Amino acid sequence: MKLSNTIQLRRTALIIALSTAFPTFAHDNNNDQDGEKAKAERVIIKGDKPTTLPTEIPTTIEGINAKAIETTINALDAEDALKYLPSLLVRKRYDGDYNHAVLATRASGTGNSARSMVYADGILISNLLGNGAGFTPRWGLVTPEEIQRVDVLYGPFSAAYAGNSVGAVVDYVTRMPEKFEGHVKLAGFTEDFKEVATDQRYSGHQLSASLGDKQGAFSWWVNLNRMDSDSHPLVFTNKLLSAGTVSTAGKPVTGAVAGRNPQGLDWWLIGATTQYHTIQDHAKVKLAYEITPTIRASYTYGIWRNDMNSTADSYLRDASGNAVYSGDVNIAGRKFTINPTDIANSKNKLQHVTHGVSVKSNTKGEFDWEVAGSIYDYQKDIARAPTVAIPAADIGGAGRITDGSGTGWNTLALKGIWRPNTEHIVEFGYQRDAYKLHTLVSNTADWINGAATTRFSAFQGNSDLSSFYVQDAWRINSNWKTIVGGRFEQWSAHDGALSNATTTLPFVKRDENAFSPKAALAYRASDDLTLKASIGRAVRNPTVSELYQGTVSTQTIVNNDPNLKAEKSWTSEWSAEQSLHNGKGLLRTTFFHEDTADALYSQTNTLVTPNITNIQNVDKIRTNGLEIAYQDNDVVISGLDIAGSVTFADSIITKNDKFAKSVGKWQPRVPKWRANFVASYRVNEQLSTTLGIRYSGRQYGSLDNSDVNAFTYLGFSSFLVADLRVRYKIDKQWTAAVGINNLNNKKYWAFHPYTQRSLVAELKFDF
Repeated sequence: MKLSNTIQLRRTALIIALSTAFPTFAHDNNNDQDGEKAKAERVIIKGDKPTTLPTEIPTTIEGINAKAIETTINALDAEDALKYLPSLLVRKRYDGDYNHAVLATRASGTGNSARSMVYADGILISNLLGNGAGFTPRWGLVTPEEIQRVDVLYGPFSAAYAGNSVGAVVDYVTRMPEKFEGHVKLAGFTEDFKEVATDQRYSGHQLSASLGDKQGAFSWWVNLNRMDSDSHPLVFTNKLLSAGTVSTAGKPVTGAVAGRNPQGLDWWLIGATTQYHTIQDHAKVKLAYEITPTIRASYTYGIWRNDMNSTADSYLRDASGNAVYSGDVNIAGRKFTINPTDIANSKNKLQHVTHGVSVKSNTKGEFDWEVAGSIYDYQKDIARAPTVAIPAADIGGAGRITDGSGTGWNTLALKGIWRPNTEHIVEFGYQRDAYKLHTLVSNTADWINGAATTRFSAFQGNSDLSSFYVQDAWRINSNWKTIVGGRFEQWSAHDGALSNATTTLPFVKRDENAFSPKAALAYRASDDLTLKASIGRAVRNPTVSELYQGTVSTQTIVNNDPNLKAEKSWTSEWSAEQSLHNGKGLLRTTFFHEDTADALYSQTNTLVTPNITNIQNVDKIRTNGLEIAYQDNDVVISGLDIAGSVTFADSIITKNDKFAKSVGKWQPRVPKWRANFVASYRVNEQLSTTLGIRYSGRQYGSLDNSDVNAFTYLGFSSFLVADLRVRYKIDKQWTAAVGINNLNNKKYWAFHPYTQRSLVAELKFDF
């Protein structure tokens, strides 16, 4: 129950790579340390808790296990487990954030959701239908209480993953029991939020229960979770001062708050919207059966429901003190027009379902294999919003319904591992990933409960990716190992169409092929020092939403480009990994480099008249960086465990002919500096305390870095925040914990405001 579990997991990942690459390295000394390493190895490769990451790890891997999560992190969402891992940042705006929590990696910011891959028990939960805040991993299909461990593979260095792995591959392994067990956890959280003219407390609670058993060859696991959460306002309605007309016209109002936008221009903030109240229900059933001692079948069913009600508050008051939500108003001698949808409510009703099945062998002999498939289905995905002015309370009226039902993806994987001799381990396979996007926007007479009537717009499209890969891990001798592989991909985009109220225009089918080579080299310089180098190419194809979302005007498709090129990245890293204090600690130093051609960003094409703003290819982005990660146990005093990391990234746009102003500027949302620090002190077997510190340097949201005012709505600011957690094990079954996130109450932004100081309390019962 300590931070050393994190260190042990990371050491174990290194030991696996080294023990397969250098057979005499992991066990060449006959002492207690070797016994500990052997035990760690058995833990991580245990057949009933397999990682989906390649058995031969060709690059940097980090991880954290359940005990370390329970001890060190105030975890309310699955993504919280990644909070202190090197170079990772999840843009989580509030507890229960279900639609904007994008994962950022070394050379990819929080606007690039399609540049990482997230799995849960081998099931893809990354939403690769699009790229951006609206296409975040489906974190809700994993709860913190069911996590056994999380492994993170940095970079596109494994041929087993598509080009979306250019940033990282995250693999959640959830629990499967070895005997009867059950767990119940109740958590409460509250935030005192003060921003602009909003001063209010937002709270929530979470209840989770798990039950499982193993009897002979059959094991099962059930997890249920409900989160009821109120978020602080995420959007602040605004009007640029320059947009107002100097006049006495309009209804005189008070309450507007003066400020400056990210470009430093004066504006009025007139309301707070997107105040989510979400009730999220999660249920998961996992079944496993050992057909033979070496062949295991498993099935996972998961369902996630979300009932969201978003409210809005106007800051404006008329002469009688009544709130003003729309119409012509006069603020300090200028007339502004507030549109009916500027300060408006909205609703979501979602039900997403996933299925995953696999059959795999684990002989550890000459040949092993696996057949796996998964389905992710938007069974219900309804968003409702008004198109007429409404007061703060929910009152019906005309609106629109956005129906994404039927959207989803499915995957198929055929994998093999061939061990022809002790020097070579060959991994190969075939994969097929298919994505379907279907969105219909309809008019309705009653935005709250009314039925859909006429079509307002629609878009749809499919994409398929069929891939063949092979990689060979060759143990050259006791000191040298190399891994060489490649991935051939056949990509297709088809059945794309875009509609307005009366017209549907189809897109032409596209078919493209790509090959991505991979290579890595590891050298054991001494018993405690390993040097590694990796290089790999990644091809990230455009998503269906990047290709097919847009509008139709006079029979012409506008605001999107169905001919977008794929992103093509060459990534490399050089690492030195030093074992410290007889294996108690680790120090890793990694230099990384990435060249990306045709990066996909929304920008303005200044080469055409009139200018077009949509998703386009940015010619070249270059990133150079340094990552230092350190972990150690019993530092200075017994019971004090420390882990930390520092990342420097120099990420620059080096060519962009369509938008010349961006050349030489920083890549959006990739800060120059990031750092994490965690100190955990075990007072005794019952009590532990943890202090975590997270830092991110200045970043920009625009390609031309024109957003110079970071600490404001729509800005991307630096931050330094501290988190505190105290955990006490009352007895064998009862555990209590209390924590504070953002202890220093830092107000910081990533387009939307992050959570201010919040209190978390937990009570857990194990049986």
